[in-house]
Amino acid sequence: MLPDLTEVFAQQFNLWDWRRRTSDLYAEVRSSAPLSGWQRWCTVRDDMFRDHPQSPITAQERHGFPGVRYFAYDPSLRYTVSLGDPDTTQPLSILAGRDGVVTLQPFARTRGLTSSHGCELTLYWVEGYGGGVILPFRDATSGRETFGGGRYLLDSIKGVDLGRTSDGRVILDFNFAYNPSCSYSDQWVCPLAPTENTLLSPVRGGERIRV
Repeated sequence: MLPDLTEVFAQQFNLWDWRRRTSDLYAEVRSSAPLSGWQRWCTVRDDMFRDHPQSPITAQERHGFPGVRYFAYDPSLRYTVSLGDPDTTQPLSILAGRDGVVTLQPFARTRGLTSSHGCELTLYWVEGYGGGVILPFRDATSGRETFGGGRYLLDSIKGVDLGRTSDGRVILDFNFAYNPSCSYSDQWVCPLAPTENTLLSPVRGGERIRV
């Protein structure tokens, strides 16, 4: 049961609760087999989109929401990658609505995607209090089968992280790629994937655009 708070503080509480539930979901996924974890991820996300006050879809759309559209699970889209230095350390400044300007600092680049997708991806550190890691990307489906602004694989501020292997390699599973909130409503402003973080091949895994 949500506490009895004024509207302003209720919004903050709801955001806190959304992030906690998201973090709990990814903890559950990390302890599950990949396919069953993905199935659970899809189910819980649908429930949160329909019922949570912090849902990225509008209140009018939540009743009768058919669910998020996904590609079928493809085990070949799950990778364990090592990290190396980024190609550049030049920070990116992105407008983020009421949050002002968000600065993304490139701090690492994957090693292990080129043979399958033609290039590697840069991980960014969100500058500011506490910081956080995000990995937004585009691919050959962006703007056609998936959101044109790209999708996310990592967002440690919300606990979006599939973990690491015992030897320290990072788990990246494109079946868990998801749209930023701004793809659903213009009330949200999100850091979109830089064009330089574009994979050359199509990634038909994860969230699709709504039709």
